[in-house]
Amino acid sequence: MSKLKFLGAAQNVTGSSYYLEVGSTRLLVDCGLYQEREFRYRNWEPFLVPPDELDAILLTHAHLDHCGLLPKLFRGGFRGRVYCTAATSDIASIILLDSAKLQEEDARFKQKRHQREGRKGPFPEDPLYTVNDAEAALSLFSPVRYGQSIEIGNGISATFHDAGHVFGSSMIMVDTKQNGQETKLLFSGDVGRWNKPILRDPTVFSEADYIVVESTYGDRLHESSTDIGSHLVEAILATLEAGGNIIVPSFALERAQEIIYYLNELLIAHKIPPLMVFLDSPMAVSITEVFQRHPELYDREMTKLVGLDRSPFDFPGLTMTRTQDESKAINRIKGTSIIIAGSGMCTGGRVKHHLANNISRPESTVLFIGYQARGTLGREIVDGAQKVRIFGEYHPVKARITQIPGFSAHADRDELLKWLSGLVRPPKHVFVTHGESEAATAFSNLLRERKDWKTSVPDYREEVMLD
Repeated sequence: MSKLKFLGAAQNVTGSSYYLEVGSTRLLVDCGLYQEREFRYRNWEPFLVPPDELDAILLTHAHLDHCGLLPKLFRGGFRGRVYCTAATSDIASIILLDSAKLQEEDARFKQKRHQREGRKGPFPEDPLYTVNDAEAALSLFSPVRYGQSIEIGNGISATFHDAGHVFGSSMIMVDTKQNGQETKLLFSGDVGRWNKPILRDPTVFSEADYIVVESTYGDRLHESSTDIGSHLVEAILATLEAGGNIIVPSFALERAQEIIYYLNELLIAHKIPPLMVFLDSPMAVSITEVFQRHPELYDREMTKLVGLDRSPFDFPGLTMTRTQDESKAINRIKGTSIIIAGSGMCTGGRVKHHLANNISRPESTVLFIGYQARGTLGREIVDGAQKVRIFGEYHPVKARITQIPGFSAHADRDELLKWLSGLVRPPKHVFVTHGESEAATAFSNLLRERKDWKTSVPDYREEVMLD
């Protein structure tokens, strides 16, 4: 018997973490940070499994909601290995060190504010973890290749497969052998989409006894991505004619590289004229360099472009800016520029400076290429706010506001069904996780109705025994 416990992403979409115990071997699949406001307190709670008793971590990919508590795990005594692809290891080093710096900055800010106000907040004033914790945790990373089987402990092995979600992302098949019986347990991680730029399609499996599947979009369909190019052309040409700038709020991982890919395609096809394009995000620049270091992960189309010296990461007119001085200089340039900057929901980062300089210009365009959550500046703008507050000052919204659908890196309902349809026999059970309660329940019900499979939506901390 094996024990599976759901330590995160149970009826919510962050904090992914699953505990698996097979005989004397104990491991986690992912160790993610909670990012939803209502669940952030869980980041501060003691781990439900003593970190020093864990043998290994299997990491699906480098998004914070999957890897963001690894430094805290080290701080608690974990000294095992963290297995993931080389690209995930490289990207996680960028993201975790940045997260640690923010943790330290937030802690200093809270200490000063609480001292000034004479009170204490709901969370400790010390950082959740430090840069030193992050660096130490990163020393435990052990890169693996897709398709490579690694022995975790007596009678348990794991194999990583391409998830097609973000660069280096994985689905993980855990094989266990006990008392002559073999069991296959498949963790989907975040399932990607078919025919996305740069990335290969998600791996499809023919067999698994148990499946832990995400359901972020398990109750809905994405809008078509086939018109992304035409939407970009229309926005760019209209802004060029007006003489303004195009501001693109973007996430540093995948979304920034994907928009650059599309711009490169349009330039090659002569659908847009040569323009100055700035990737104004130190993190996105560093992550783009990871993309360039791992061409073995490219899909066929991207490999062909690189072979023809038409890589989207070095096309004429593209400038990658790291320093604040370089960023500030962009706003002194005359003529039309495309400025891709973080953060994706305009909650911080350099994009806020570019918004402050352009959102009141009727000739400029703010181009959104990702979901805007409630309570964010990006959501205010796409919802039609007449004025928005940036750096403490109100700015009238006069720029053209447009949003292009189709950029999501998560499979939708039908794509999740497509991924599961490769199985030649029904699994013993499917656990539907990493989705809001409504989405997870809807997808669980759909699997029962369409396929007559046994499914459930686990609760937080729920524990199940696997045959």
